[in-house]
Amino acid sequence: MRPLGIPTVLDRFIQQAVMQVLQADWDPTFSETSFGFRPGRSAHQAVERAQAYIASGHSIVVDIDLEKFFDRVNHDILMGLIAKRVTDKHILKLIRSFLTAGVLEGGLVGPTEEGTPQGGPLSPLLSNLMLDVLDKELEGRGHRFVRYADDCNVYVRSQRAGERVMAGIEKFLAKRLKLKVNKAKSAVAKPSVRKFLGFSFTGGPQPRRRIAPQALARFKAMVRELTRRTRGRSLAQTAKELSIYLIGWRGYFGFCQTPSVLRTLDEWLRRRLRAIAWKQWKHGRARFAELRRRGVGRELAAQTAGSPHGPWRLGNSPALTFALPTRFLSSIGLASVAAPMSA
Repeated sequence: MRPLGIPTVLDRFIQQAVMQVLQADWDPTFSETSFGFRPGRSAHQAVERAQAYIASGHSIVVDIDLEKFFDRVNHDILMGLIAKRVTDKHILKLIRSFLTAGVLEGGLVGPTEEGTPQGGPLSPLLSNLMLDVLDKELEGRGHRFVRYADDCNVYVRSQRAGERVMAGIEKFLAKRLKLKVNKAKSAVAKPSVRKFLGFSFTGGPQPRRRIAPQALARFKAMVRELTRRTRGRSLAQTAKELSIYLIGWRGYFGFCQTPSVLRTLDEWLRRRLRAIAWKQWKHGRARFAELRRRGVGRELAAQTAGSPHGPWRLGNSPALTFALPTRFLSSIGLASVAAPMSA
């Protein structure tokens, strides 16, 4: 687990004030292809930039993962970079004190001799300052790259070129910034098999943004957690609570260009809620009564209520699809991750 250096209310106020002053001065000097923790920039813009590079023929990505970057930032190197931009000794001393304030763990405060404490308003700006050195090096070498915080992708035209770039970046980071590349999580590969900020890309001359498989797996795991039977919620309560997560998720991943995936997820969500309802109806007689009450014919209702199949399979059955249609699930608050739900 990564320790969080949550500052006190007063420290947070001071850090925020310092950050606002320094960011106004520093941000215009940062790389145009750096998108993380910067005003007016977003993860979606970073993904779009990556997509443009791929479409221009740079079909190999050098996916660089820095090993425990936020925990490994060298304080002396960072303070040296700050000192080139800040002459006030009081500010320099203040920033150094923030870096070395320590973290509370097990009831004891341990010193921090390296890294930028997670949780402080100033940390993202200091991290960008540190990695701006990498940005400028990549720009000097003429590379096409995108960086979002410590997630950096360089786009090249061939596997051999990518391997040369990876080796060169590893040497530069170790020598100049004393940072390591996590070889287990880094790779030179086609963008279609790597992920960037939760997205990957289709192949071909006109790549499209798609949701990375890992992000889809996390989505389904979260939905399963939010719809656990042991939560003791009614179907309407479950739909409304689930929708809080769905709306936020759609706000980010709705940026994909594969709407069929979103429609498939919607179908999966509706099937899951129908399966939950089937479990809540508990036994054959109650299930038969619910199906009849919701307009299902006697013969189909009896056949479904007496079925030996489990809730998941029956969640996609004609009887439950008719009894709990899309319109009904929408009316009890179930949000859509694709297009607005129709009848």
